[in-house]
Amino acid sequence: MKLVGIDVGKNSHHFCVMDKETGKFNVTPTSFSNNKEGFDFLINSLKPYSKKSILIGMEDTGHYHVALLKFLLSNGYTVALINPKTTDLTRKMEGGITKNDKLDTITICDVLDTPERKKQYRITKVDRFDLYEQRQLTRHHHNLKEELNVYCNRLQKSIDLVFPEFNTLFSSKYSIVYMNLLKTFGSAEAIASTDIRTIRKCFEIKGRGNRISLTPEKLKECAKNSIGISSEVETIQIKHLVSQITLIKEQIAEIDKKIEEFSITNNSPILSIPGISHFSGTSILAELGDIGNYSKPSQIIKFAGVAPYHYESSQYNAQHTGITKKGSKYLRKTLYQIILTVINNNPVFQKYYRLKISQGKGHRCAQGHCIRKLLRIIYHLLETGQSFDPALLR
Repeated sequence: MKLVGIDVGKNSHHFCVMDKETGKFNVTPTSFSNNKEGFDFLINSLKPYSKKSILIGMEDTGHYHVALLKFLLSNGYTVALINPKTTDLTRKMEGGITKNDKLDTITICDVLDTPERKKQYRITKVDRFDLYEQRQLTRHHHNLKEELNVYCNRLQKSIDLVFPEFNTLFSSKYSIVYMNLLKTFGSAEAIASTDIRTIRKCFEIKGRGNRISLTPEKLKECAKNSIGISSEVETIQIKHLVSQITLIKEQIAEIDKKIEEFSITNNSPILSIPGISHFSGTSILAELGDIGNYSKPSQIIKFAGVAPYHYESSQYNAQHTGITKKGSKYLRKTLYQIILTVINNNPVFQKYYRLKISQGKGHRCAQGHCIRKLLRIIYHLLETGQSFDPALLR
């Protein structure tokens, strides 16, 4: 078996080839360019060895490795991805005080040389490379949602300054009329000084749907009596924030449509679990990757970072510990977002949640127990291909 360690960079990469049995290097650390000529050079260097006898390892970090990974997979090589923390810890355990690209290729080979039982890498398959795109898309959705929350909070702050009574006039925020008024006027002062016909135009909505009870006349009267301050700067911010919020919502809608297409193509059995939508199901699958990389449910629980810490020393055994929060933060976020819906839509989860509460667990702790139960179910469904059946739960 030949182990190939590749240290990935922006403009160039380094690789070495080590014999697993002897530990000797067939190819000492060598650099190659991050382009077609460099990739071809790497392939030519590996031609003396059969593809079945080669295991290539690289760190799963950033995005610089993606093009090389896809190139190697499409050429029929077996590639293992390694957490950068693993190579860093390996180097420190070996007493290394120097870090450079050439030595990193050797460290990666050392990680690949671990026994099967303790392997600290995961094999990537070409037919599951589409999960990379799905992961990028679902993470983009998460990031846009966070941006949206930031802009919405900033908008509310500005509204409180220039027209604090504005929100009390609407039963719900961010409706069409709500956003039209803010984008057109931006403050109580502007509304109060505008003729009623111009205000009425913001209330004109095409299509069906319920109309709000607020009238233009009532809005103008409220604006005249508002205690809001006069601020041209805040008014400009409100108009800009409304445009940004509208744009982000359109982008999220576009992303959700593509995620739904991916989800229908995946046709995963986890969608049969009540409470898991196209987005959450795709996010879970993309973050987990190939289920074949996990041999038991506890491994995906660990990867999600929802496993509780276990601390024991001599006669002391910690009874109350938090979750590790290691692994994929996006997977963990998705799980916590959906777990209440899963609990509310499944009697078995409801019973399990109430059991943990009756045992003195807090709400958040009980949620964690339910998430671990959900992950065990997800693992079983993905391994067997079965659909969710609450009658089989206990």
